[in-house]
Amino acid sequence: MQIQDSNWEYYFQALSGLLNARISQALHNKAGDPILVLPSLDHASGPLADYVRKHQLTLADHYWLLIALCPHIRPGYFDEVIQEALGQPGDFPPIGGLRGRQFRGFLPTAETGLFLIVGENWKERHLLFHKTFHPNHFFAEKRVLTLETPPEGEPLISGKLILTQAMITFFTTGEEYLPVYSSQFPAGELKTKLTWNDVVLNPQTGHQLSELRAWHFHNRVLTENMGMGNKVTPGYRALFYGPPGTGKTVSTAILGKEFGQTVFRIDLSNLVSKYIGETEKNLSRLFEEATNRNWILFFDEADALFGKRTQVKDAHDRYANQEVSYLMQRIETFDGLIILASNLKGNMDDAFVRRFQSVIHFPYPTPEEQLRIWEKAFPEKLAPCPSIDLQFIAQRYKLSGANIVNIAHYCCLTAMAGKEDKINAHLLERGILRELSKEGKAY
Repeated sequence: MQIQDSNWEYYFQALSGLLNARISQALHNKAGDPILVLPSLDHASGPLADYVRKHQLTLADHYWLLIALCPHIRPGYFDEVIQEALGQPGDFPPIGGLRGRQFRGFLPTAETGLFLIVGENWKERHLLFHKTFHPNHFFAEKRVLTLETPPEGEPLISGKLILTQAMITFFTTGEEYLPVYSSQFPAGELKTKLTWNDVVLNPQTGHQLSELRAWHFHNRVLTENMGMGNKVTPGYRALFYGPPGTGKTVSTAILGKEFGQTVFRIDLSNLVSKYIGETEKNLSRLFEEATNRNWILFFDEADALFGKRTQVKDAHDRYANQEVSYLMQRIETFDGLIILASNLKGNMDDAFVRRFQSVIHFPYPTPEEQLRIWEKAFPEKLAPCPSIDLQFIAQRYKLSGANIVNIAHYCCLTAMAGKEDKINAHLLERGILRELSKEGKAY
């Protein structure tokens, strides 16, 4: 990614002028000096300016974001301008700021923003601080800009201004920030090249998936414009259950593509910890990163974490139940779409199931559906021999869509290795036997 041309020089010049004026005003300390009016940023361009205009933020909000963003764009900016304004090297305590553990430049605090935006008018500073960092402010609701908690006993205004990495990436490049898979964020992006035309689903399953579409395309109007927002919980929760290979994962990926949303598949093996309290911490980090990000969260094989709560016999059972209860709370307050997949509905905790808006069954395909999958599975240039009765095969074997694709893949590779241009009956039979043997099924 490259930093997008956002007319940063215009931003830096405007901020330099403000900073010089504030320092001069503070150094002269003249009683009765008029309050300095914030210079306009009307001519700013780029993602930051567009974001401010889109959300109708105030000029003060625009400056807060610019001040917090400066060290990420031009690390030495504040040190350079402050020293230039003072005329000599040294600190200027009224502007606040602090040094990081690894980053040795100036990091702005709330005190920095207050000094630049309203100067040393203490009444105005108090009002602006509580307005900007109130839980109901846009910054807090959307997790755009937060204030680091200062050491105990120190003023709140000494807390460092923190922009989320998502906002830093967006303001500088205009692109969405997607976290990299790690122990801190045990999830990876789920993508597919398939469309609904490429998959075969049970009609009832397809009908139930339309409920998710209805929520995605109409819920915002219903809750924001028709007064339904205070009557329903935020977000949408769906349970996909059925045997492996019946389309739960691929349907989630296609829904994400249809909705224009990023799907993150949660790795439960890294999320669940053997250490008491660590699972809740992992979940908290995951949901905090995903909040207000327009993502779909997909928990595959969800019964590993969301299974039935057990009767408490020891401390391990008690903490396991706490994990389930904590997860219920986080899922209910998440404002986006969450999809859980399980092989068996009966494995899921009943209290969880009651909280789902949709519980969608993905059964094994019927013989008719299997025939359609067989017909779609092979490429035109390497099709089964005309003598092969795919309808008979679809009626004889109970296979999932994933099983059939695996068989087709094996047969095509084997035929190409043998320089064959068709899939013969013997090769197809061998592919079916191989797939059934993998799952321990009778041939």
